[in-house]
Amino acid sequence: MISFIQKSLITSAAILCVSFNASADWKLNNDESSVNFISTKKSKVSEVHSFKSLGGSISDAGEAKINIQLASVDTNIEIRNERMKAMLFEIANFATADISATVDSTKAANLKPGESFTTKTKLNVELHGKTVSADAVLRAVKLSDGKLAVSTVKPLIINAADFSLVEGIEKLRTVAKLPSISTAVPVTVDLVFDKQS
Repeated sequence: MISFIQKSLITSAAILCVSFNASADWKLNNDESSVNFISTKKSKVSEVHSFKSLGGSISDAGEAKINIQLASVDTNIEIRNERMKAMLFEIANFATADISATVDSTKAANLKPGESFTTKTKLNVELHGKTVSADAVLRAVKLSDGKLAVSTVKPLIINAADFSLVEGIEKLRTVAKLPSISTAVPVTVDLVFDKQS
C-alpha cells in the first residue's frame, strides 16, 4: 500500500512538472511585434512593407516557431496588397510563412530587465511550399515588464528563386508596367514575447 501511494505521488509530481513546463512558454505578442520587408522597383525605388498578423511561441526547451499570415500583407496600397496575395504569395494554396529555430531559452529566462545577448542561429523558413535554411544573428532583450524582445541584428535576405516566387514577381511587374522588381528582398524581424504562467 505504501509503495502504491509513493508511486502515485511520484506520478502526480511528474504530471505537474510536465504541465508547468508546457504552460510556461513564451507567447508572441502580435500587437507589439513586426515583420517588415523592402521591395525595390525600377532599380532604385525602395518601399517598406509589413505583415499585420503574426503568431508563435518559444518553448522552455528553446524551440521557437513563428507563423506569418500572408493575407495580412500591408503595402499601404490596397490594390497592391490584393495583387501580392493572389499573384505572388498565392494565399489560396499557401496561407502562411512559417519560421522555426532553436534558441537558448535558459539564457533568455535568466536575463534581468535591460540585459541582452546576441546569438547566431539557423532559421528554417517555409514559404510557398519550399523550406530553406538561413543563418541569422538575433538579439534578445529582457524588457522592464518581464517581456522578451527578439530582433534581427542584420536583415535577412530572402531570394525569390529559393521559394519559386520569381514567376509571381514577374506577374506583378507586368501588371504594374514596371521595368524591374528586385528578386532579393531584405527582411527585418522585431518580436515581443509574453511569458506564460
